[in-house]
Amino acid sequence: MDVNAAVAAAAAIAGVLTGVIAMLAFRWSERDQKRPTRTSLHTDPVLPPGVDTVLSVLRSSAVVLDEADTVVKASSAAYALGLVRGGKLSVEPMLQMARDTRRDGEIRQVELDLPRRGTGRGEALAVSARVAPLGSRLVLLLVEDLTEARRIEAVRRDFVANVSHELKTPVGALSLLSEAVMDASDDPEAVQRFAGRMQIEATRLTNLVQELIDLSRVQNDDPLEDAEPVRVDELVAEAIDRCRHQAGTKQITMAAGGTEDLAVWGNRGQLAAALGNLVENAVNYSPARTRVGIAARRITAPGGDLIELAVTDQGIGISEKDKERIFERFYRVDPARSRQTGGTGLGLAIVKHVVASHGGEVTVWSAEGQGSTFTLRLPEAGAARDRAQQHPDLDEEDEDGGAPDSSPYEPLPAPEVLP
Repeated sequence: MDVNAAVAAAAAIAGVLTGVIAMLAFRWSERDQKRPTRTSLHTDPVLPPGVDTVLSVLRSSAVVLDEADTVVKASSAAYALGLVRGGKLSVEPMLQMARDTRRDGEIRQVELDLPRRGTGRGEALAVSARVAPLGSRLVLLLVEDLTEARRIEAVRRDFVANVSHELKTPVGALSLLSEAVMDASDDPEAVQRFAGRMQIEATRLTNLVQELIDLSRVQNDDPLEDAEPVRVDELVAEAIDRCRHQAGTKQITMAAGGTEDLAVWGNRGQLAAALGNLVENAVNYSPARTRVGIAARRITAPGGDLIELAVTDQGIGISEKDKERIFERFYRVDPARSRQTGGTGLGLAIVKHVVASHGGEVTVWSAEGQGSTFTLRLPEAGAARDRAQQHPDLDEEDEDGGAPDSSPYEPLPAPEVLP
């Protein structure tokens, strides 16, 4: 009995000790869970309710910093701009702004030029940064990318400056010539000579204003609103007729040939203006007694058949450095020759905008002293409407771009020579 009683007593004591140990372990676990850890220090403080949702829909790059300058929240745009790296804000001026705002609670804003990472070209990234307190412990940084806006503004500023210069030239010439006419009122031959010069300058001014209007129209209007099937042979005939007088004066032969019964989908007026500009340039920049050819054909492309229109001349040609810029507004390969021919420097810019808005492309091949070939590629009528609607609109990022070179256009057989 004594043995059984001793065993029972020992078992009871062991059970009590086990229960006490379990209770102490439970209490210790609870206290340990309530104790702040290194991980919890990095996750606190949490964002106020609703802030995370608001930041996710902002167009600006957003970064939220805590009192230790650790990034609590950052949008994907902030990572894309390279603002956040390794959980830290990587732009020192913005970091200093955040610290100053955390200290005095004042909202700050500044524009910065940041080096663009990964391009290797040293291009600057223009941004506008705004820092504001978010609650008592957090700071909110909003960053707007101003790079594209600044580039577009620079393009517009250059355009206005170029327009002012181009308008000033013929207007100033007219003013001087009118004074010369007044001073030579008793000399009929001088009056006639000066009046002829005035007529030339007035024509140049009229052409410049008209091409500015045309350029504005092709940039702002959607050519597909009034689109229709346009026969290529009609466009070619209209372009030749437009330049018939200039070509006859220089004894230049104009030849048209290629595949017949082709059609493109688009705005007839704009397409006629684009092709007419190319043919007019070919005639103006070709020496006397040479040939200008216009050929059309159908080519197969992955997105559907294209109509290719090539205008070939035997003129002075274009150098490699100039080919990169000939589609810029007011850019002239030979300014002196442009003054003689009355060129405004807008014709090829109009061609580029018209072709792009119709879902096509324009390319150029040229060699100095051998001539040039400008090639338009436009979607064929039929599936052309769908393709043109899917083509992205021409952006101001393209205002100063050129066109890639293409291989020389092989002349099509048996062209029809037009007088």
